[in-house]
Amino acid sequence: MPDLSLRRAHVSDHPVIVKCIQTWWGDSRTPEQARELSLLLPKVFLQFFAGTSLVLEDEAGMKGFLVGFHSADNEDEAYIHFVGVDPRLRGQGAARRLYTTFFKHAAAAGRKEVRAITSTGNAGSVAFHRAMGFTLEEGDREVDGLPVHSDYDGPGQDRVCFRRMIVPDDAE
Repeated sequence: MPDLSLRRAHVSDHPVIVKCIQTWWGDSRTPEQARELSLLLPKVFLQFFAGTSLVLEDEAGMKGFLVGFHSADNEDEAYIHFVGVDPRLRGQGAARRLYTTFFKHAAAAGRKEVRAITSTGNAGSVAFHRAMGFTLEEGDREVDGLPVHSDYDGPGQDRVCFRRMIVPDDAE
């Protein structure tokens, strides 16, 4: 993996992250679909959760990001909301670095588990989360052998839900 620095996110990163989402997902979506995807990450996430979100960058700019937070209602949980990595760096450990850093920070804050979701058709995301030690949460039905939570994000917006326990290695 190239020499990338990792830092805490800032509110000022929001427009760059939105542009990255629209660009990086442009290879698998229409411009309108990529724009719609970027709407899943309104500025409010960085206004209130920049301290638990991460940016991976080099001298040329942003190469990856993770937007996540610690639950306000359950002191044991943290949640990874949205992650993106420049397609040219996929498979080189950038997402793993973002996740493991998030796990470390969550463990240091006393969190015991991390949750995440993905869309039902995102086989790459399902495989990545499994490789990172996440288990799939039981859903209300199955699609292609995966447990699915129907209408999780609204009508017709089914999701696969993940849970990963924080382990002692995460704190190191």
